Amino acid sequence: MSDPQIATLAELLAGANSSAVRIEPGDDARALLPHLGQLTLVEVTFPKFRDGRGYSSARILREAGFTGTLRAAGDVLVDQLGFMVRAGFDDFAPDVPLDPAVVERTLARYPFVYQKAADARAPAWALREGA
Repeated sequence: MSDPQIATLAELLAGANSSAVRIEPGDDARALLPHLGQLTLVEVTFPKFRDGRGYSSARILREAGFTGTLRAAGDVLVDQLGFMVRAGFDDFAPDVPLDPAVVERTLARYPFVYQKAADARAPAWALREGA
């Protein structure tokens, strides 16, 4: 199954009838909040791995109730995947393909987390306290 046509944030806000949107690092993800009901895919671009604004966009969208596909695209490195999943990403489109076996090992590496995040995994302290 192929992705729907992806609109830019500006196109969506100008009235484009799209179920998919791409947001850039300088875009304000909160502008998407009135449109979440029509969106099935939000692609957040990472032009450079060291630009962390996309993590904030993901968290904003997940906390606002977006349940569609949240894709990290661009300069996505395997060592960032765990953090990206915690922020709410569930799909990845890296510029350089990642080895699926390495991705699987990376995502399984740490069985416990220490704070709440968008992925809803229970933190270690909550597990200790039986929460």
